[in-house]
Amino acid sequence: MEMYCGIDLHATNSWLCVVDEAGQPQLEARVANRLEAVRARLEPYREQLSAVAVESTFNWYWLVDGLSSAGYPMRLANPAAMKRYEGLKYSDDRHDARWIAEMLRLGILPTGYIYPREARPVRDLLRHRARLVRNRTARLLTFQNLLGRETGRQITGNELKKMVVGDLSTLGLSRETRLALSSSGEIIALLDEKILEIEKVVVSGVKNRVELKLLRTVGGIGLALGLTILLETGEISRFRSVGHFVSYGRLVPSERRSNDRKKGEGNRRNGNPYLSWAFSEAAEFARRFQPEARRFFERKKARTNEVVAYRALAHKLARACYFILRDRVAYEPALLFRN
Repeated sequence: MEMYCGIDLHATNSWLCVVDEAGQPQLEARVANRLEAVRARLEPYREQLSAVAVESTFNWYWLVDGLSSAGYPMRLANPAAMKRYEGLKYSDDRHDARWIAEMLRLGILPTGYIYPREARPVRDLLRHRARLVRNRTARLLTFQNLLGRETGRQITGNELKKMVVGDLSTLGLSRETRLALSSSGEIIALLDEKILEIEKVVVSGVKNRVELKLLRTVGGIGLALGLTILLETGEISRFRSVGHFVSYGRLVPSERRSNDRKKGEGNRRNGNPYLSWAFSEAAEFARRFQPEARRFFERKKARTNEVVAYRALAHKLARACYFILRDRVAYEPALLFRN
């Protein structure tokens, strides 16, 4: 008899539900978030379990990886796409776990991609770098605003970076202001050091991949953006079409339309925010430095507005990257902007 398991995962505990092929529950239990405890509960059903579905929460790595290593066939349930069972007047964790198991049994459970365990640390390290870069930018802006408030001087980013490590005593500032500026400067210097260290580790892990070299042939995509696109995409074969890839990058409208009228919106946050950022940045650089992209942007801007033009250019570049990764070919702007 085949069985199906749904796990409603939380921060400190999980609710397990195992149902048989008729949908009848064989196990319903709350278990502490310890791998050995979860495995002990599932062990009696190991041979009958067709699949185990875990809700994709912030902390799914340990459970999915641990059960997968133990030989369990794993699925990652996509909570953003799951439709809640509306026939229940009352629901709780037990009902949620049972509903996951029931959708798994019926073959209608929306699932997400389980990024390969061996490649996940490099991707997550690159995400950590992005957070550090944002932190550094915030610190630089704080430094710039504080200096402008106290001295009335407007300085460029390059001048500001030099002043971070320079002597602030010549500016005639109070001791308290100098302390605020110097503390921010020290943090910025430390962030610069750690960002560079992370870049070296990430690059060493993927520098020999031909896909990265091909992505960097795209006008507007440098090392940081190429790494982001490559690592956030993962296996390009998991996307059935270029449309699915562009949608995953949050570059398609989320509108629901009928009879040429807008009837509502879907989940605009569904997709990968890191890919969305990377293609948006690539669009800006392509507009600056690539003539074909600049002409496309100006035509689109004349017909619509600047925001739409940027998104349209990002959409174009995302489509190009899909075929570059799928077919392993170099970028050809004449083909992308031939119309």
